[in-house]
This record gives sequence, C-alpha cells and structure tokens, in this order.
Amino acid sequence: MENSPKGGCLMPVYALGNTPELFPPAEGADPSGLVAVGGDLSPRRLLAGYRQGIFPWYEQGVPILWHSPDPRFVLDLERFHLPGSLKKVIRRDIYQVRYDTDFEGVMRGCATARRPGQRGTWITDEMIEGYVELHRLGHAHSAESWSSGILVGGLYGVALGSIFFGESMFARAADASKVAFAVLVEQLKSWGFTLVDCQMETEHLARFGAESWTRSRFLETLQGCLKSRTEITDRQGPWTFG
Repeated sequence: MENSPKGGCLMPVYALGNTPELFPPAEGADPSGLVAVGGDLSPRRLLAGYRQGIFPWYEQGVPILWHSPDPRFVLDLERFHLPGSLKKVIRRDIYQVRYDTDFEGVMRGCATARRPGQRGTWITDEMIEGYVELHRLGHAHSAESWSSGILVGGLYGVALGSIFFGESMFARAADASKVAFAVLVEQLKSWGFTLVDCQMETEHLARFGAESWTRSRFLETLQGCLKSRTEITDRQGPWTFG
C-alpha cells in the first residue's frame, strides 16, 4: 500500500488500447509484477483493473504502469489481529475515526508523506483526479483519524464485493493511520467483507495478520469476493452512519 515502484521504467509487456475493460491476463506479468503500460485512470479502466487483480503504480514522468505482484500481501479478515498496544490507544479515544469526509485530503496526505527509501510520490495529480472521481461514484473510500478538528492520518482504497483494495496510508500523529485501519477493519467485518488487499508487504500490516499469497490464490479468491454481497453492496455514495 505504501511503496513506490523500484528502479526505472521497465519495458512494457502490453500496451493498453482504447477499450477500458481490456487488460492482458494478470498471470502474464513480468517478474516485477508489471502487466501492462498506458491507458488512462478513468473509472471504467480502474474498476476493470481491480476486478482482474491489477492496479496502477508508477512514478511522475513515466507512462501509467499496471501491476499484479506475486506474491500478493493480503489480510484475511478472519485472521485480523489487533496488537495490545493499539487497543490501548483506541480505548484512550485520542482520535475520532470518520469515513469519506475528506477523501481528497487523505490522498494528498498520502502523497506528501515521507517514507524511508522513497523519493517523490507515486500519487500524482493524475492519480488523485482519477480516484476522487471513483470516490464520487461510490467505489473509493477513506477512513480518517481526526484530532481537534484536524485530519491527522488515514487511508484510502476501493471497495468491490466483499474485498477492500487498500491503496495507501499516512499519519501526522502517532498511530493515527493504524487506528483508522483497525477501526475500518472491524467495520468491514461487521458488513460482511472478507478480505483486504494490501498489495505489497509492510511490517506494520504484518502485525495485523496480513500474509503473502501466491498470485494464483489471490486471483481465485478475488473472483469469489467480487460475487459476494455485503450489507452495503447496494449503497451508493459516501459511507455515512447514523
């Protein structure tokens, strides 16, 4: 969810054309996980990619690169583990967790977050524009940690069927993104979601119980998730409560 593409631009394995839904098989990705190059970030293209286990991941100044890594880092929600130290933080009620109140703010927070070993950001203005439109259509969502009326952390991703595709997280205060993630997971479980796609391995997501799956296992499970219904399957627009 948080890494940037490593190395320079790889030779394209497949150049996308004008048909948004048309992607090559994810199983044909090169060793780095690169499946295709080009296209756009329209809602139709993004949703088609996610439904096939493929997501955009590229740096400023290069064409859009589409990936399906092997292995894939995922969180089976039945295996979710909440560390004791984070339980204490949540009980202290330091942060108020909200959903979809500042989706673009979360994306921009992720874009400007400094990460070890990462120069610049893969969350370009083009990416922000594409996902904000996906959010407007009710497919992309944010979980946000607020303190004294200020957005201090959160994450965003795409929800389809019973899977949530996590994209990126950021924190401007201690544990702010972790709290948002933990609260979101419990909410997703209560709605009937079964899986969170974390894309790439990170140490703190591993502490929540995320693990590496082969691409083939992920793609097979993905198809079942896409056919599943949850309590919010028919809900359009932002996630709101009350």
